[in-house]
Amino acid sequence: MTLAPETNAAHTVPGETLLELRNISKHFGGVRALSNVDLQIKAGEVVGLVGDNGAGKSSLVKTMSGIYRPDEGEILFRGQPADLKGPNDAKELGIQTVYQDLALCDNLDAVQNLFLGRELAGPRLFGARIKRAQAEQRAREVLKRMRLDSISLTRPVGAMSGGQRQNIAIARSILWTPTVVLFDEPTAALSHTAALKVSELIRNLADEGMGVLVISHDIHQFVVEATDRVLVLRLGRIVAEYKSKEVTGETIVNAMVGGNEGVNSAR
Repeated sequence: MTLAPETNAAHTVPGETLLELRNISKHFGGVRALSNVDLQIKAGEVVGLVGDNGAGKSSLVKTMSGIYRPDEGEILFRGQPADLKGPNDAKELGIQTVYQDLALCDNLDAVQNLFLGRELAGPRLFGARIKRAQAEQRAREVLKRMRLDSISLTRPVGAMSGGQRQNIAIARSILWTPTVVLFDEPTAALSHTAALKVSELIRNLADEGMGVLVISHDIHQFVVEATDRVLVLRLGRIVAEYKSKEVTGETIVNAMVGGNEGVNSAR
């Protein structure tokens, strides 16, 4: 699968720090959702982010995607301070997010979902008509690059399988030339075969130079086998970091629930 030179990732250097969070904290009234979080996402790697329910994973991803503004700390994109006032700021930098609910419209087809909110249209003088043919051509190109050209462009996504829907959401994220892609539970509720396909697509994104962060509860399969690094978030803090090839699912789960503190601090 070759995305370059269609993506900003074509201009990254392997190992380059693309997105960095320094001492990020976020409060909601008296609740401290994030506390002094340090995090780096580098070009060419898949980072797994795990934690129990309420650990702060969603708050962290929403902070990186511009939905939440941190109360403290700094966000850097490719070494430069980034003031994300909203999701559009993140998208313009090249940060795309694929949420667990996928944000797809079931009554629309693949092409309409890929360009939802960013429709290709002609001049307003001529009625700003949607350029369907041009959109279909771009859709075919991105799906072909992802080896997903068997997906129907005209079938409503509500009639598609869970794996196909997830693939369309991934295709939509790379259609807009990202450098960093954030995934929230990309393999949830998928069959084993569909989950393997999604894992392969995510690895391909990293192989093309993007930085990828994935939230997942699938510790023993996806997290250990499909990521390069694993970060454990507990009570709004990063409490452990592991190289995926050097850790077991049991160790990760132990860190998530606050077991042996000596294990939790392992690097």
